[in-house]
Amino acid sequence: MGIECIIPAYNEEKTIGNVIKAVKESNMIDNIVVVSDGSNDGTAAAARSLGVCVIEYSENRGKGAAIKIGVENTRSDILLLLDADLIGLTRKHVVDLLMPVLKEEADMTVGVFSNGRFSTDLAQRIAPNLSGQRAVRRNIIDSINNLDIMRYGVEVALTQFANKKGYRVKTVELKDMTHIMKEEKLGFRKGFKLRMKMYWDIIKCLKPYEH
Repeated sequence: MGIECIIPAYNEEKTIGNVIKAVKESNMIDNIVVVSDGSNDGTAAAARSLGVCVIEYSENRGKGAAIKIGVENTRSDILLLLDADLIGLTRKHVVDLLMPVLKEEADMTVGVFSNGRFSTDLAQRIAPNLSGQRAVRRNIIDSINNLDIMRYGVEVALTQFANKKGYRVKTVELKDMTHIMKEEKLGFRKGFKLRMKMYWDIIKCLKPYEH
């Protein structure tokens, strides 16, 4: 069967190393693929220093495109999708995301932050479908058309498709975990602008999914 991990990343040199280390410590992953989506910092170098597969784009193409190229460079039946800016990711979180799928209790898990920071916890409680932390059966993600143009809407599309087709989706609590908000990375003005763009990408994917 096998399990592989895909980590899309854009300028996450400060956090990606700890994300990769936590995934490795789980001893459940056969291969880790980092897709550096137009990063202009040390993201790719940080990932390579830990011995994982790194795919680099020269320009930013969006999260959907990064995940798609990651999927195309894996073969396993189960895929773990993780964001590169996570803070507090542990071996237990990785195991908790994977076990319901491995035990055939779910076809996809969706990780939701708790007990991390109020702002990120609240956002994910209100809209868990936006979470980038997932374990998913390959056939689900392979069945979604136009993944590469969905950008930040990719998680919504995944959940929407799975629900429509009757796949089992289970929410998993990720205690004591959070991530760096866009306003913290880029400053308020640039971060807020990117957040609004992210919401627009998501809104475009909220229409009833047709396949």
